[in-house]
Amino acid sequence: MNIRNQIVMSQVMLPHQANVAGNVHGGEIMKFMDTAAGAVAMKYAKANCVTARVDELEFHLPIFVGALVTCTASIVYVGRSSMEVFVNVESEDLEANSKPEKALSAYFTMVCMGKNGRPQSVPEYTPETEDEVKLYQEAKAKREKKGK
Repeated sequence: MNIRNQIVMSQVMLPHQANVAGNVHGGEIMKFMDTAAGAVAMKYAKANCVTARVDELEFHLPIFVGALVTCTASIVYVGRSSMEVFVNVESEDLEANSKPEKALSAYFTMVCMGKNGRPQSVPEYTPETEDEVKLYQEAKAKREKKGK
C-alpha cells in the first residue's frame, strides 16, 4: 500500500469511553474510525475533507477498557471530488498478550472541500498492489450499482 494512501492509528480504550460494564461505546469506535478516514483523505487530497456517508457498521466482537484499538484507513477509490475509504478496526487485549482480532470494518465516503466551502477535485488514484486492485474493483462495482 502506498504510504500516501493509508494511515494507521491506535489508542488504548479508557474508562470514560465505556459503559459501567467496561464495554467501549460503539460511538467512540465510530468516531475513531471517522477520524482515521478523515486523516487519510486529507493526506491524499492535501485539503480539508468531510464525511458524506458511512456504510453499515457491524461489530464482530466487544471492545473493552484497556484494549488497544487500531484503525487502518485506506483510500480504495477516488471519484472527481470524493474518495472511498476502507477502515478496518482491530482490537487487542494487551494484558492477555493476545493477537489483534478484527472488530469491525466499514467504508466511508469522504468529500474534498475547497476553501470556498464547495467540493473540489482530488488527484487521480491508480491502485498498485493486488490488494489495492481488489478493493478498487469492489468499490467501483458498488458505485456503479448505485448509479454514481
